[in-house]
Formats: sequence, C-alpha cells, structure tokens
Amino acid sequence: MEFCSKCGSILVPEKKGKSLVLKCRKCKFTRKKDARNIKLLEEKKRRPSVAIIEKDVVPLPITERECEKCGNKKAYYWLQQTRDADEPPTQFFKCTNTKCKHVWREYK
Repeated sequence: MEFCSKCGSILVPEKKGKSLVLKCRKCKFTRKKDARNIKLLEEKKRRPSVAIIEKDVVPLPITERECEKCGNKKAYYWLQQTRDADEPPTQFFKCTNTKCKHVWREYK
C-alpha cells in the first residue's frame, strides 16, 4: 500500500494502456508503477453459520389427553388467544404419535 506524496491519501492501482499507475482519488496525483511488484490480496469473508431446526421439534408440555384419530393417550398442549381479549384463551392439543400428529382444540 502506498500513499500520495501530496495529500497523504491511499494510492489506488489503475491501468493506463499496458502500463500501471498509482492514482490518488483525492488530488488526482499519479505515479507510474512496475506491475511486477504488485501483489493482489483478496480478503474472503466467512459466511455466518446457520442452524437448521427440524420441523417436528416441539418444545411443548405434554398432558394426558386421548387423540380421537389414533387413540394415543398423550398430547402436546398450548394456549392461544383466538377470540376477544375478554374471553378465555383456546387450548390446542397435538398428538404425540409421530405418525398421527393430529391437532385439535378445546374452548373453555
């Protein structure tokens, strides 16, 4: 890396025909440069790692509730406000049987 002798800015390599010059972007000063002495450094940035989460990972609590489709006795459950705020939330259930995965709801 070289700096401009007039203003101190970084000199940028630029082709002029078959020759190479170093040019100041600020004051337009130029200096001839021998292309054999220039090394190109390429900075490679690493991509951030991405976590892949499976669709079927369910960090929900389990309760004793029978699935009406397969007869399994356990289900995941969660509460969700589906109606007005002055009404109780709806309780959803999802069968823990990996082949069934039936979802149903109960209103209180």
